[in-house]
Order: sequence, then structure tokens, then C-alpha cells
Amino acid sequence: LVARIWARIQRLADDPRPPGCRELQGEERLWRIRVGDYRVVYEVKDDARVVDIVAVRHRSDPYR
Repeated sequence: LVARIWARIQRLADDPRPPGCRELQGEERLWRIRVGDYRVVYEVKDDARVVDIVAVRHRSDPYR
């Protein structure tokens, strides 16, 4: 599972908004992707070409 999550995070470098990603409502520049029962929440800084990982949590845990 950790390897799957890490692989998805690494792929964000090439495509920060892959198919299936969702923008978090009420949060500018925050997105999430699903990896099994886990969610990776991240921020895209287009001007700097940077993706910052904010959280990796089980889907039952709140994002904040």
C-alpha cells in the first residue's frame, strides 16, 4: 500500500491534475486523489511548478 501511494505521489510531478482528481471545495489550489481507501491531499503551485503534499489519510478521517 505504501508503495502504491508513493508511486501515485511521484506521478503528480508529471501530471498534477490526473484523471479522477478533485479540487477540494472551499480550498483554493488544494486537490485530492484516491489511492485505495486513502486520500492524498496536495496543493498545486502552478507558477513555481511545485506540488506540495498536505496530507495522506484514510478516507474515514477528516481532511482537516
